Amino acid sequence: MGKAKDVEEFIAMQRAAIAQNPECGNSHYNLGAALMGQKKYDEAEKHLQEAIECSPTLAEAYVLLGGICLQRGDLEGCLHYNDRAVKARPGFSEGYGNIGFVELQRGNIDEAIKALERATAFNFRYVQGFANLANAYLQKGRIDDCIAANRKALELHPDFAPVHNNLAIAYLEKKEYELAAEHCDRAQALGYEVAPRIREEIDAHRQK
Repeated sequence: MGKAKDVEEFIAMQRAAIAQNPECGNSHYNLGAALMGQKKYDEAEKHLQEAIECSPTLAEAYVLLGGICLQRGDLEGCLHYNDRAVKARPGFSEGYGNIGFVELQRGNIDEAIKALERATAFNFRYVQGFANLANAYLQKGRIDDCIAANRKALELHPDFAPVHNNLAIAYLEKKEYELAAEHCDRAQALGYEVAPRIREEIDAHRQK
C-alpha cells in the first residue's frame, strides 16, 4: 500500500514542478516514467513527447517511447525511437540493445548482431544484451560465438534460465551432449519450458 502512495506522491510532485516550469524536460520525463509504471500509456506518451521537445538529447525518453510502441505491437515505432535514442547519445547501450531486440523479432539477424555487439561493447554488464546476442549468433549458426556470449551472460546472472536453455541447444549443435544435458537440466530446474524436441534429443543421448 505504501508503495502505491509513494508513487502517487511522486506523480503529484512532478505535476506541481511542471505547473511551475512547463519547460522542464526532466519533470515531464519523470512523470512519463511514473505513469508508464501505472500502465497509463497514453498520458505517459504525451509527457515523454513534451520531455524530448524540451530536452532533445534525453535518450531515456526516446527509449521509453519505444517501450510504449512495443506495448502496442508497433515494432517500426520502437525501432524509430531507439534509433533516435542512440543519435541523441551515441554510446547508449540500452538503445542499441532495443534495436537489436527488434531486429531479431523482424528476422534481420545481421542487423541485430551489429546493434547487440555495440550494446554489449558499451556496457559489458548488460545481461539481456548478451542473451539476445547469443540468440542472434545461434540463428546465424555461429555456435562458438553463441556459447561465448551466453557464458558472459551467466557470469553476470548465473540463474538466467533462457541462457541455460540456449546453451543446451548450442552444445547439442556441437554434439557435446553432457554439457547440453547439464544446461537443459539447469534451465528446467529454474522453471524454463525447454522445447520437447530438444529434451528428447538430449535424453536419447543420455541413454547411450
